[in-house]
Amino acid sequence: MTDCGANSESCCTSLEVAGGTYSRTYTPNWSGDGSPPPDSDPATVSGFRLDKYEVTVGRFRQFVSAWNDGSGYAPAGGSGKHSHLNGGRGLASSGSPGTYETGWVASDDSNVAPTNTNLACKALYVTWTPSVGSQENLPINCANWYEAYAFCIWDGGFLPSEAEWEYAAAGGSQQREYPWGSTDPGTGDQYAIYGDGSGMCSYPGPGLVTCTGVANIAPVGTAALGAGLWGQLDLAGNVWEWNLDWYATYVDPCADCANLAPTSSRAVRGGYFYVPATILLPSDRNGSTPAYRSNCLGWRCGRTP
Repeated sequence: MTDCGANSESCCTSLEVAGGTYSRTYTPNWSGDGSPPPDSDPATVSGFRLDKYEVTVGRFRQFVSAWNDGSGYAPAGGSGKHSHLNGGRGLASSGSPGTYETGWVASDDSNVAPTNTNLACKALYVTWTPSVGSQENLPINCANWYEAYAFCIWDGGFLPSEAEWEYAAAGGSQQREYPWGSTDPGTGDQYAIYGDGSGMCSYPGPGLVTCTGVANIAPVGTAALGAGLWGQLDLAGNVWEWNLDWYATYVDPCADCANLAPTSSRAVRGGYFYVPATILLPSDRNGSTPAYRSNCLGWRCGRTP
């Protein structure tokens, strides 16, 4: 928990993201007739902090211990809001105007079950180990959305909204092609841990190698040249990241908003170790049912500024 990244710093490091306005749908490096790039779905994001690293196995292990097979920690009802916004009411719900974050719903306690069995959802690519081992600095996977949200609450934060997450990955109004800029990620692992979508992975390299299992998932922060504008790493690749929002069509405009009107899926962003570079773009989005467990799903937490 204290030796992540190239400088062996705390895996809990959280960095300030300065607020601003950007377009959630945009075309980076527009090379048309000299006019500004086409964009749409504007969003305004207030300043917040976003963890530098994806949540690791080692950090999640502390939460599992606190949960204690269901007899220990459970989030308080209403916790987990962006309490620094809208007079403590949190993010505005774009899918239901005039309403705000509810925070944790106590009836979801039963959806939190990070057992050894549940965290072994995909045998070849599982990062969790029942006891402390050599994978403590890998991103935790196979946890569902409820466990991601509960962890962030337990850890004093919240799940970032889609708008917040993309804003950080895009470099805000810079609207970057990738979190680090416009440099092609190449076939190594300097910028991102990804693949070609056809069974080849960039880690551990050199170049693309056959994807075989958990060895293709890198310790958080390995792609040291892939930092975003505010310093966060792995915003592209390694594991997809759960966001707070339900996955739905954008509602415009968005000012400190999240889509909180239920659909079938929660938003996930960032791509993972298997997908091609086209999925690493900050504007690329996907969704997954909140109870789903997958080797490709992880997360990081946001925090008050």
